[in-house]
Amino acid sequence: MMPPIRRDNLHRLIKGDELSKPEIEFPEGPAPTELVIKDIVVGDGAEAQADSVVDVHYLGVEYDSGEEFDSSWSRGESINFPLRSLIAGWQEGIPGMKVGGRRQLICPPALAYGPAGGGHRLSGKTLVFVIDLLGVK
Repeated sequence: MMPPIRRDNLHRLIKGDELSKPEIEFPEGPAPTELVIKDIVVGDGAEAQADSVVDVHYLGVEYDSGEEFDSSWSRGESINFPLRSLIAGWQEGIPGMKVGGRRQLICPPALAYGPAGGGHRLSGKTLVFVIDLLGVK
């Protein structure tokens, strides 16, 4: 796990390719209350649909602290998920993305793990993900 990123140093660019773990750029100000979708690289392969099974590499970071909480890059392998089984922010933010693309999602608590006190360690937190779409079925 990487050390937390200081909030005053959060203007690092998302960079790298699908084989390298990205760095995350955080916007100024308070956490957004709605899903924010930003395409970093637009893919040119098959397009993810709401009912797709997706093969992704991803990095997840807490918006407020900059602390990484999950990364497929750190585990050294991509992950396959039925899109319908993921958090709402991914269910809304991945469809339309094409294989070969890299997308940043900022998911407020309502589209992640719910309000604080919800029983999950990330409940009440706004989460930032960078996702590389490697394949869809």
